[in-house]
Amino acid sequence: MLINKLTGELSFFKSQPLNIRTLLITNMLYAIILPIIEIFVGAYIMRNTGNSSYVVIYQLCMYVGIVCTSALNGELLKYFKVNWLYSFGILLSAIVLMAMMSIHSIGIEQLGIAGFILGASTGFFWTNRYLLALNSTNDGNRNYFFGLESFFFSFWNIIVPLCVGAFLGSVEGTKLFGKVMDVNKGYQVITFIVLFIAIGACLVLSKGKFSNPVQKKFFYVHFHPLWKKFLALAGLKGMVQGFLVTAPAILVMRLVGNEESLGLIQSIGGALTAILVYVLGRVTKPKHRMTIFGFGLIVFFIGTMVNGLLFCAIGVIIFVLCKVLFQPLHDLAYFPTMMKTIDAVAAIEKRNEYTYILSHEIGLFIGRAFGMILFIALAYLISETFALKYALIIVGGLQLLSLPLAKHIIKEIDTKFSKTNN
Repeated sequence: MLINKLTGELSFFKSQPLNIRTLLITNMLYAIILPIIEIFVGAYIMRNTGNSSYVVIYQLCMYVGIVCTSALNGELLKYFKVNWLYSFGILLSAIVLMAMMSIHSIGIEQLGIAGFILGASTGFFWTNRYLLALNSTNDGNRNYFFGLESFFFSFWNIIVPLCVGAFLGSVEGTKLFGKVMDVNKGYQVITFIVLFIAIGACLVLSKGKFSNPVQKKFFYVHFHPLWKKFLALAGLKGMVQGFLVTAPAILVMRLVGNEESLGLIQSIGGALTAILVYVLGRVTKPKHRMTIFGFGLIVFFIGTMVNGLLFCAIGVIIFVLCKVLFQPLHDLAYFPTMMKTIDAVAAIEKRNEYTYILSHEIGLFIGRAFGMILFIALAYLISETFALKYALIIVGGLQLLSLPLAKHIIKEIDTKFSKTNN
């Protein structure tokens, strides 16, 4: 029975258009790399500096790099194929990760440069991913697309943190190729594996038949009110997004243990969500998105409250589990809503779709910068402990505003702009 079900799901996947299949397999491979970038880079910085503010500063520089690359990518699309730029971002992120893990002395300058360059490389990945997904899917199949993609991210959030954490936890004092290993050398070994995976993802992506958007002006300041509302939603997402990357590593390294503990907690959380998001993406329809969205927001807020009130190993574990559950549920509803809004506004304003992808990255950055600056300000003006307790609660509470705003946006598209969105 189970084999027949799996065979049926595989047949359904094969029935999808070539570009959707190509993107999903590419993103499945890149999803192996993401936990290392999102989880263990923060742990690496904490291990070598012992300062959580350094992790936040690194992350903020990374977000600056993403915005700069988003603007540059718009110009490069005039000369290069979108899948080439996508591949370049995947490879560059692996190379920068290798270089960063080879730095022996980590100061603010080195972190700032490394963060900016890694952000620039991932910026190529995210902006071109949005563009390819937007042009390869429609509102009817986006739940399936992002559900399966979230399944891959959740699945690798089980396997990768567990394997990497176990490897880093046991590598000290062992010998590899005649060299005595330590944790930092273990990180370097991992980055070589990341490079080979990145090359594989690029080879898969080359099989797709993608086309660049019709080139027009892509940088605008003034937008339709509908898009301005969505930019506010992007700001709220960005505000909490930075903490999804930095907070687990900081809290686990400070209150729970080492990279092995971090990997184990992430893996348990990933196991709780992998099947859930796939099933939701497979069976739900566009009308169910806001229910999924609201549930994810509430779960995250509960996690921040538990962490702030307990502020101990148990509180951190509960928070990380809530964070791992929240993230794919949030993305499953957010990204189809984003693309539905772009479809509608692009039809109204007659602008290049990349206009809105770039604008979206700027909206995310404003939210990310607010969240990061809030943490740094609380850490330096009051204390690091206060920031770790309450910054998360503040952004988690503000994030709840996303639900009524997203509902309003969807209602406007369906009632006022349904013809332009078809």
